[in-house]
Amino acid sequence: MLIRSRRAVMGVSMLGISSMLLLGGCDFWPPALQAQIEQLHSEAQQAAADKALLQNQLNAANKAKEELQIRVEDLTRVNKEKSAMIANLEHTIAAARERAVKAVKTPTVKPATKTAVKKPVKSTSKATSKSSAKSSTLKKPKPAQLR
Repeated sequence: MLIRSRRAVMGVSMLGISSMLLLGGCDFWPPALQAQIEQLHSEAQQAAADKALLQNQLNAANKAKEELQIRVEDLTRVNKEKSAMIANLEHTIAAARERAVKAVKTPTVKPATKTAVKKPVKSTSKATSKSSAKSSTLKKPKPAQLR
């Protein structure tokens, strides 16, 4: 009986110790496993930092993209306005050229009342002044002004 009681005490004490370990938990980790866990924690922190950095870069790139898209839309609008302006100016130039051609063709008929009589020229300085005076009195048609 003494042996049985010793076995019973040992069994109960083992059961008590094991239950205390189960309830208290075991905080012992092998050193290799602890090193692995720390490495995984540091990699997870590094990955989170990289993710935050990439997210910031993505946000900055999206903001720059939106600003450039707005600028492209503005430049497209200005380009359309300038193209319309150029087309309008080309049309105006073509109309002005047509008027100039018509204006040049119309006054080709000279009045028959004036007859040109040439007088003998005595000096060259008087001839030059007379010819410039005559050319200033004749009206030349003015080309149409462009807008």
